[in-house]
Amino acid sequence: MRTPLIAGNWKMNGSAALINDFGSAFADVSLPAALDVVLIPPFPYLDAARQAFRNTPLTLGAQTLNPVESGAHTGEVSGRMLKEFEVSYVLVGHSERRELYRESDEQVFDRLLAALDNGLTPILCVGESLAERDAEKTMDVVLRQVGYAMTRLAPEQRQAVVIAYEPVWAIGTGRTATPEQAQDVMAGIRAYLAEFSTAFAEQMRLLYGGSMNAKNAAELLAQPDIDGGLVGGASLKTDDFYAICQSAG
Repeated sequence: MRTPLIAGNWKMNGSAALINDFGSAFADVSLPAALDVVLIPPFPYLDAARQAFRNTPLTLGAQTLNPVESGAHTGEVSGRMLKEFEVSYVLVGHSERRELYRESDEQVFDRLLAALDNGLTPILCVGESLAERDAEKTMDVVLRQVGYAMTRLAPEQRQAVVIAYEPVWAIGTGRTATPEQAQDVMAGIRAYLAEFSTAFAEQMRLLYGGSMNAKNAAELLAQPDIDGGLVGGASLKTDDFYAICQSAG
């Protein structure tokens, strides 16, 4: 039985006040017993979040990391540094990193490997653009991105990864893949993973990312191969994020 995971990616948003709001809002809530909840604020708020979330069910995540441990990399953060601040999860390969900062599959893999080497759980983000979907290349693109990482990892490393499918055309646009569209892609990813081993495919957590919100979460999370969500804008509102977490029960 896969434990659902709801992860809130704040991107370059948020404030110290919002960190405190989430700490207060989730300090005394009732969530489904089998559920992992992660909030992923910008780097400057990690320490404040670590303290504010201490008596809550919220786990801390980071938005990216540098593949190397230290050195002349101004503006970058290493996995070792994240671990010092009790970060448990880290995004790798988010579509904005791939598009805006030109991160290739190779560079995404290097970050994923650095996360694993530092005891962090990487959330590997994959997904297609609107042009690629219209050209019926969705599965080609998604499985290329998944396969680049999975074929280069040892079996025990693969088991420590979470995969988030985020159709690029549905991120921050208000457009959402239908539950059936999302399920089709998730099923395709799981079928591909089964080529490594059926047991591995069955334990892999697959998240949907792409304008998940309090209104559509329940229907998306009801799909058999969707094990949680990578939530964007709705994760900046305590009530909406709580409602999404409740939908995962």
